[in-house]
This record gives sequence, structure tokens and C-alpha cells, in this order.
Amino acid sequence: MGSWGRAEVTSGSDDDFMILIHGAEGSAVEPGVDEVSEILKHRPSKEGPFAAPVFSEKLVQHIGLDPDDNKNLTRRMLLLLESVSLTGADVHKRVRDELLGRYFDESIKPYRPPRFLLNDVVRYWRTICVDFAGKEWEGPEKWGLRNAKLRTSRKILFAGGLLPTLECSRFDSSPMRRYLEAQLAMPPTDRIAQAFLENRAIDEGARTLRAYDEFVGRMNDATFREDLQKVNRDNATASEAFAEACGIGKELQSGLLALLHEAPTELPRLVRDYAIF
Repeated sequence: MGSWGRAEVTSGSDDDFMILIHGAEGSAVEPGVDEVSEILKHRPSKEGPFAAPVFSEKLVQHIGLDPDDNKNLTRRMLLLLESVSLTGADVHKRVRDELLGRYFDESIKPYRPPRFLLNDVVRYWRTICVDFAGKEWEGPEKWGLRNAKLRTSRKILFAGGLLPTLECSRFDSSPMRRYLEAQLAMPPTDRIAQAFLENRAIDEGARTLRAYDEFVGRMNDATFREDLQKVNRDNATASEAFAEACGIGKELQSGLLALLHEAPTELPRLVRDYAIF
């Protein structure tokens, strides 16, 4: 998961992983989180979505309503949008296929673009934004790093789900499903690059991906990352690293907005008609 799943690992990246089980909760899990953590020399946060094994039944059957808590939503979206299989590729594919089957269930009219999936992707992005504020209330630790990621890598994650979902409007139900399967097999940046190409927004795409490449490169600099980790709301204006991250974020966002609102294709209409209401 994380930077490994997005194919953009840096020297400071965590080894985020999910132990995924196909089936219902209650099955014995071996190896568990402790054993995998020992091998990778990295332990997921005890409060985070990867602290315990994840069972596919809850991911697939509990979309929306009370059982679909923050962790379940996060696990489902990250599995769809930024995961690759380290082992057990058949399980990874089977669960992804079942998730898409749930979003394209025959009982749900096959809207173009698929509203059920679109609303869940947008919902996850808004949840990330709200949780950013919630984490600040809990304490100022890592405020600067989280803020910088919200402006960049989190936006890339969202765009990597939003764009192919909107582009589904070009297909009927079966081709739509095949299109999404192929899209989700690629890293988010590849999906975004393809969207820029298909919507004839080449310069905007170059600007966006150049900015993101610069951010990933800067995150590979231990000093830059450490400087961001020291930033909080009170000292942010004095931080050169934070100012640089903000500038990169603005450049990245301007390119994405140009694609979404100004591309000479149907995409701006789809954004206007479906992305908000």
C-alpha cells in the first residue's frame, strides 16, 4: 500500500501493508501482522487501517451505512486505488473483482458514469480532508508533512480514482467494467497521464506530473522531510521546505483543474454534471 502501491518509493517511505483474507472474519490468519512487521522492520500504526488483518466480506458487503466505518472505507479505497500484491495475487484480484461487482451490481441501474463508485471515491477524498483537521485537534505532530501530502500525493490518489470513474461514461456496462479493471491495474500517475493524453491536455499534464515528480524527489531528501515534520500551523510561514511544498501543490492542482474544467472534450461537462451533485 502507500508509496509502494503508487510505485513511488523514497528513502523515507514506510512499508505499509495490508494482510488481506478472502472470506469472513473469524478465520485463522497466519502469518499475522506481527510476523510480517518483524520481516519488514515496520509496524503499522495501532490506530491505523493496517493494524489488523482485513477480511474481504466486510469490504465488499458493507459499503455505506453504519458498518462502513472510517477504517473500512479507507481499506476499501486504498485497496482499489493504490495497492499491489506482494504475494497471493489471486486473492488480491478476486477481492478487487468482487468490489467492482458490488459497485456494478445489477440491482443498481448502470448509470454512466457509475454514481455508486463515483460517490464513494468523492466521499473518501472528503473524509481525508476532514480527518486532516481531526488529527490536528489531537495534536500538532506531523502537521506540516500531512499538509504537504494533502496538497500532493493525496490529491494524486483522488484524481487517480476520479478521472477513470468519470471516463466510464464512454462505455456500456461490460466494457465499462473491463476499462476500470485495466485502469486500476496501473499506478495512479499512469491513469492520470492517460487522462491528460485522451483529453488533449498535454501541456497541463506535463505541468502536473512534473510538479508531482519534483515533490516525490524532494521527499527522498531526508533533510526536506525532517523539516516538514517539524512544521506546525504556528511556524509554517517561516519554513522554506513548507513554502516549497505549497508551491509544488499549487502547480499540481492548477494542472488538474485545467484538465477537469478546460479540456476540449466531454470531461468538463461530466465534472459539472456529476462531480458535485
